[in-house]
Amino acid sequence: MEELVGAILAGLAELLTELLFEVLAEAIVALFARSLRRLFQNSFDPLLASVFYLLLGAGFGGASLLALPHPLFHPSRFHGISLLVSPILTGLVMSEVGVLVRRKGGKSVRIETFRYGFAFALGMAMARLVFVS
Repeated sequence: MEELVGAILAGLAELLTELLFEVLAEAIVALFARSLRRLFQNSFDPLLASVFYLLLGAGFGGASLLALPHPLFHPSRFHGISLLVSPILTGLVMSEVGVLVRRKGGKSVRIETFRYGFAFALGMAMARLVFVS
């Protein structure tokens, strides 16, 4: 029983750590997107923008391997679950960030929506899952 509880807690810790890591990366991308708003503003169709953010996330995931070449947590019984759960949670967080920005009178950027936040986080999680040593 203790092993099961330990595995569940390790899985939750892995998800929360990846969520924090992905949200931080997306905040950096949002900052750059705000700086280059005219370049990113409605210049791509939504499908192309989704692919762009997926690839951008994969690039950030690959770059993160230079700093953290090992898994954030050693594989648990639920290895790979963060590939689904973490992008969903990250998409929800980025959606809420967009809501907060609009509520304060600002104009949100694409990555501050569920779709593009999810795509970025999925690319990042896939790159880390596939290439981590």
